Amino acid sequence: MARFDNCSTIQARLPLDSFSGQLLINKIINGMKNFSIRLPRLGTENAFSVIGKAKKFEEEVLKPQGKNLIYLQIGEPGFDTPANINQAAINAVNNNKTHYTPTPGIPELRKAVAEKMSREVGISYLAEDVVVVSGAKPVIFYMLNALIDEGDEVIIPNPAFPIYGSVTEYLGGKIVPLPLPEENDFNPDIETLKKSVTEKTKVIILNSPQNPTGGVFSEKTIREIAEIAKENDLWVLSDEIYSEMVHDGKHFSIASIPGMAERTIILNGCSKTYAMTGYRIGWGVTKNKEMAAALEKFACNDTSCPSAISQYAALEAITGPQEDVHKMLAEYKKRRDLIVKLANEIPGMKCHSPKGAFYLMVNVRGLLDKLGITAAELAERIMREANVLILAGPVFGDFAEDFVRFSYVSTEENIVEGMGRIKKFVESL
Repeated sequence: MARFDNCSTIQARLPLDSFSGQLLINKIINGMKNFSIRLPRLGTENAFSVIGKAKKFEEEVLKPQGKNLIYLQIGEPGFDTPANINQAAINAVNNNKTHYTPTPGIPELRKAVAEKMSREVGISYLAEDVVVVSGAKPVIFYMLNALIDEGDEVIIPNPAFPIYGSVTEYLGGKIVPLPLPEENDFNPDIETLKKSVTEKTKVIILNSPQNPTGGVFSEKTIREIAEIAKENDLWVLSDEIYSEMVHDGKHFSIASIPGMAERTIILNGCSKTYAMTGYRIGWGVTKNKEMAAALEKFACNDTSCPSAISQYAALEAITGPQEDVHKMLAEYKKRRDLIVKLANEIPGMKCHSPKGAFYLMVNVRGLLDKLGITAAELAERIMREANVLILAGPVFGDFAEDFVRFSYVSTEENIVEGMGRIKKFVESL
């Protein structure tokens, strides 16, 4: 019987005592004798560690000089949470909605998410197909936990959100990078994808619109990926957290393709669309009942349930007025056009206009060659000498060594000032 059909891909976690002896040696050398051999394999999201270092630099070095740091790196909406959503949270507190909820979420929210996803994807989702979790990241962790055993392979776009690879390696899986060429609008090459699939492949991870490139996979590309998934009996994790942030064209979900909803988990949530990062509400949606049950089981072991207060705020976000969402998207598009124009005016920098999300990957190979430095060293110098914080491309994968990433969530004033500082710095070299 096919691996997918009998659901045998949803594996129990196996002991990891067969990891190589080198890991054990490394663990002892690093003075970690009391920690698990898994721990060194767990990565992090460098955007958070970088900002901590930058704030320390700003406080200790810049502020005493009357200077400031402009932040053009973080992937957090540049707007406050809409007032009606905050009011719903306040009402939840006042009405004592402060207790445990069912693990997969309150029924009203699951139903609202199912209706929203049905409209957007074109698949008839039910409340039982939705598992609400504390932020969107747990969907990555829970799904891969359900599927990956030591040595199993996960095909991950490169560059990509770092947590995909971090969780894969933590579980003993193997990352198979799928390059996203700049010349292909950061869409993957399908022939390369075909060659990446082996008997060990379990999952293909998609993210469109994408972090960090801002790329949007074409419908043709997504349909071709779906055929590969079906032919090879693979699962797909479709990270669609930026699905409503498409500036050119429209979002297309792989789950809308016949035969895919049962082997796909859609990851989405409130953080980006509704500027609700601190509320920590996300969800996984799938037509596969066994996978939905697995997500719920992991969530029960992990957090018991999401915050009740945040769930009622999320319910208002989804079912309430959407005018603020449209205004934010329009503003992001204006800021995108502005930062693209300014970036291309800086000697040694060039970029395409991203079709979605709020990120800009800028090719700085000319600048790196001129200075004889790496992208990480360039980002460090821009922080210290131009006082602007950006991220080096390799934070997101080896195939981004020619790039730095900007986020254009900041105000137009900050974008103009920040890009002006960088241009002045580059022209002084």
